[in-house]
Amino acid sequence: MIYLDYNAGAPVKPAVRVAVMEAMDRQGNPSSVHRFGRAARKHMEEARAAVGAFAGVRPAQIIFTSGGTEANNMVLRGFGERAIIASAIEHDSVLANAANQSRLPVTRDGVIDVTRADEILEGLTPGAIISVMLVNNETGVIQPVGEIARLAHRYGHFIHTDAVQAAGRLPLDFRDLGVDFLTLSAHKIGGPQGIGALIINEKIAVAPLVRGGGQEMNRRAGTENGAAIAGFGVAALLAADDLLDMPRLTTLRDRLQARLQDAGGEDVVVPGADAPRVGNTLNIAMRGVSSETQVVGMDLAGIAVSAGAACSSGKVKASHVLSAMGFGSDVAGSALRISLGWNTQEQDITRCVNAWSALHERTQKTKKAA
Repeated sequence: MIYLDYNAGAPVKPAVRVAVMEAMDRQGNPSSVHRFGRAARKHMEEARAAVGAFAGVRPAQIIFTSGGTEANNMVLRGFGERAIIASAIEHDSVLANAANQSRLPVTRDGVIDVTRADEILEGLTPGAIISVMLVNNETGVIQPVGEIARLAHRYGHFIHTDAVQAAGRLPLDFRDLGVDFLTLSAHKIGGPQGIGALIINEKIAVAPLVRGGGQEMNRRAGTENGAAIAGFGVAALLAADDLLDMPRLTTLRDRLQARLQDAGGEDVVVPGADAPRVGNTLNIAMRGVSSETQVVGMDLAGIAVSAGAACSSGKVKASHVLSAMGFGSDVAGSALRISLGWNTQEQDITRCVNAWSALHERTQKTKKAA
């Protein structure tokens, strides 16, 4: 199998695996005062410092969570009944916390419409929570978070960014972004699954989502997952290598896109192609062929790709991201997300092109026969 679904979760890096295994061999609860507990605490705080350095923040601003979804829920549920305004292209873990509230619209290229955002934010009662992802998980389009943050603060609102898909693909600096809260997830950068972080502005109090203990500086109860945190710390240190590797991945992505466009001709649509994108992500629609058919066909050919955000139900549905960009069901229901990462090689791209081209040829013959 060729794995081209890094946006769903990157393969664990070898050094991360070693760190996790070493941590599992150690004893001690980091909240215990004996020497085993103190040692566990020391290793955990070293990992916290690594994640903090990765995002340009002090370790005390890091709250470890079970992943990006919990981190998003923590900040969006941590302010009582305040309005939550999200962009129309956010991950479901954000949209589910802003049900029935207005959305910040995006352009045809998948970029938040800053002019409309300005109008919407100005009309809100001060103190709303604005949530805008830094990089879209389906298209790879980079969002103007800095501009939205300035608008949010101008009108007295708080700003949160889900930076899960930006980590390791763009330089991250919490202060430069101007946000109040930022979400990370380890398994997007070659770390373990089941561990993430919420980075906070310490001047703003957020109510704990999980209660019943004093862990994480009284912000998130429950014994910390020491092994996963250790792996997260190593993955954060290695993320600098991912940034250095991004030009190579961008070249591979662009080559893949061009070859698929040549093979598919007028049947191909590439949402977000004209906007700034991170270099590892390609969203491509084979017009008129369902995403599910394509995912299954590629899987049978030995290529792992997805139709968009990984879904716990395992079902493939039309993309709400592409719908928000103004595409009809012929595109929104026919798109694949192909995402590259640290272990992707040139031959993987060739095999992907061959499998996709063969699938396209078969589906065209089926259409003509019908």
